[in-house]
Amino acid sequence: MATLQGKHKVEEIDGVRCTVCAKGVTAARKDFLTDLLVSAGFEVKSAHEVTKDGATCDTYILGVTDLLFNPVIRVYQQKLFRKDGNIVTPAFWEQKSSNVDIPYWQVPR
Repeated sequence: MATLQGKHKVEEIDGVRCTVCAKGVTAARKDFLTDLLVSAGFEVKSAHEVTKDGATCDTYILGVTDLLFNPVIRVYQQKLFRKDGNIVTPAFWEQKSSNVDIPYWQVPR
């Protein structure tokens, strides 16, 4: 599962330059992040990952069309919100906990 990483990556997804939010994710994880980012007002693009020899994988790459978006900054500065109005925490982004009252350093690994 992809976790929050500080490096800001830009790649082309379906012919559109996008900020990469997650790479190598499953379909369920892709659906979770797509729903979260669309509800936050971003246009999301996703595609199957392709190996070096051109074969498609079961994993996906997911990005947003806003090139200035950085998921690490948005999550840790508490500028990304869920549908219910609560702040997206690192634990919620990584689907470890839906409790918003637990600080990120106390979430079990």
